[in-house]
Amino acid sequence: MEHKCYGPYERYVKRPLDCFLALVALIVFSPIIGITALIVKIKIGSPVFFSQERPGLIDPKTGKERIFRLYKFRSMTNEKDTEGNLLPDEKRLTKVGKVIRAASIDELPELINIIKGDMAVVGPRPLLVKYLPWYSEEQHKRHFVRPGLTGYAQAHGRNAVSWDEKFQMDVDYTERITFFGDAKIILATVKTVIKHEGISSVTSATMESFIEYCKSLGREQKE
Repeated sequence: MEHKCYGPYERYVKRPLDCFLALVALIVFSPIIGITALIVKIKIGSPVFFSQERPGLIDPKTGKERIFRLYKFRSMTNEKDTEGNLLPDEKRLTKVGKVIRAASIDELPELINIIKGDMAVVGPRPLLVKYLPWYSEEQHKRHFVRPGLTGYAQAHGRNAVSWDEKFQMDVDYTERITFFGDAKIILATVKTVIKHEGISSVTSATMESFIEYCKSLGREQKE
């Protein structure tokens, strides 16, 4: 897969602008971040933050996605069944978790990931590492750019659209990255959050597993 040659905005402006916006957002939302951390501590318990490895920007030298650790506020408990397996999301998602997810407050710690260079303000949402072997070659193109705090799919359906639709939106985004395009996505995301649209998929309290989705369509691992 060959990387697309992007314009001046993506090459020279987007990254510095992302750092500036993330830093300003951290300062502006610091009271909300502090209050949320306290509420999560009281209602859900420690640790306050949830962290997990996610695939990021493809390294041009190796052709593989760089793995980074993403940070979010916890919204679910760690309850397990009798065999030691985590219960389904809808069983572990707390009332507090539903509220902070609906308002996307759980995503605020990802501002740190943006400043570190793991993520961008706008880009395809970072998914699970275990999904990578199930990607098609076309779907891997979503990692030609840094994953984002929000993206075109989040602004146009969020978890209510199918995985195939979501991946196509992500790949389409990587083909045309512009300042005005990113601005539109940010504004559309704010509208989506205010209206609480697309928080859940049709079959899950969050989003059904991409692996289960592939299996339901008879697809197999690509790697």
